[in-house]
Amino acid sequence: MLFAESFAAAGAPASDRLVLPYDARRKSRQRVMLASGEELGYVFPAGTVLRHGDRLLTGSGRVVAVEAAPEELLEVRAADSLQLTRAAYHLGNRHVPVQLAEGCLRFQPDHVLAEMLIGLGCLVEAVQAAFDPEGGAYGSHAHAAGGGHAYRPSREATAASPRAAHDPGHGAHRSPAKIHEFK
Repeated sequence: MLFAESFAAAGAPASDRLVLPYDARRKSRQRVMLASGEELGYVFPAGTVLRHGDRLLTGSGRVVAVEAAPEELLEVRAADSLQLTRAAYHLGNRHVPVQLAEGCLRFQPDHVLAEMLIGLGCLVEAVQAAFDPEGGAYGSHAHAAGGGHAYRPSREATAASPRAAHDPGHGAHRSPAKIHEFK
């Protein structure tokens, strides 16, 4: 079995493909089957989401291309860009993973959200497509190669300001709990 715990450079030639739906690509550690039938295990930091186009680097030096598998989705279209922007706002307000495409939005099936969007005057229809939703303003996974968020504070900035040490390029952040002493 192959094993990966790091990413190869974006666009590195791949010797195999890993084709998974979005929910499976959200798991940071699992055993999967490659397109060739070979088994691959991978372990990444919690919160890592494999994105379509990522390249995994195995311990043996092989590169595996990640692909978003086609899956059932709902596609939202609108009469104009303002109406589509309004739909995107309401989906984002509910923290729904959304894929932005030319002239439409896609998200995983949810009849309540579909009814809400129809109520806003949008056209909603079921489609079969690869799902690769937006990763968010702080990036989608904890690596810089392969399309991750490139922000890294400089050593000088980190030393000058403790707040600069917070690096939003590493996914979801929660500050450690602090016990405050009151005198």
